[in-house]
Amino acid sequence: MTPAREQGAADTLDVSALPTYRFGHGSLMWWGTMGLMLIEGTVFGLGIMMYFYLRGVAAAWPIDAAPPDLLWGTLNTLILLLSAWPNQLAKAAAEREDRSGARLWILVCLAFAVVFLALRALEFTTLNISWTANAYGSVIWLLLGLHTTHLITDTVDTGVLAALLFSRRFEGKRFVDVSENALYWYFVIGSWLPMYAVVYLAPRI
Repeated sequence: MTPAREQGAADTLDVSALPTYRFGHGSLMWWGTMGLMLIEGTVFGLGIMMYFYLRGVAAAWPIDAAPPDLLWGTLNTLILLLSAWPNQLAKAAAEREDRSGARLWILVCLAFAVVFLALRALEFTTLNISWTANAYGSVIWLLLGLHTTHLITDTVDTGVLAALLFSRRFEGKRFVDVSENALYWYFVIGSWLPMYAVVYLAPRI
């Protein structure tokens, strides 16, 4: 073997033992989730700014309507806050690669999401105004609709991950997916709190 070949062989690294996935900022999935939350958070922020712009130019607010009823929106907010507990347990189980624990807690998370969506349907019936009635009606339906869209997509994603956790073709990288799905659910919770204040409390001030 020539000296050049010997040098090339010495410079070759065997990386076969390295992990094929990582949690946190070492994962492309983490960066993708952070980017998605940044984009969607911007959209929510623009929706809230739109609400206060319209309120600022209106002679009265709400326009020709009573404020939304508090019951279902407040109950749903409490359920969403409670969902942080199984969400964290699912995230922790995934990050220690505990498949049975991840299975259990992601199913609990899925149940919370389904209950929340059922109550969200009731929320739409108590807004006391149609989305076509005026600017006020349009903007609160828009805010609630935006958040509901994110809830639906994350519920579907959680359901798919739950199915994958029970699949015979399970891959370790799915633990990363469960962890990042939990991270996104925290965004769903956090983004709802200011929107709850805007939709339910701001019309009463």
